Amino acid sequence: MDSLKKELKEKIIENLNLEDMEVEDIADDDMLFGDGLGLDSIDALELIVMLDKDYGIKLTDPKQGKSIFESINTMAKYITENRA
Repeated sequence: MDSLKKELKEKIIENLNLEDMEVEDIADDDMLFGDGLGLDSIDALELIVMLDKDYGIKLTDPKQGKSIFESINTMAKYITENRA
């Protein structure tokens, strides 16, 4: 799962244009929204698109996103359990 976590960090940095951030700057348990990385609702939409495009996971309930996108750990766990 460590390779998936690294891949997720790389995709988040690339897809959300976090140009001044490196993979090492994101801890697996850092909060992605709010006080953590400070992502917003537009970023959440980008993450939903990424899950669909890269992992074949369609989120139909927006409320799911809050728990899935809590941290890299929660994203990796969800992808591992639900990958198409």
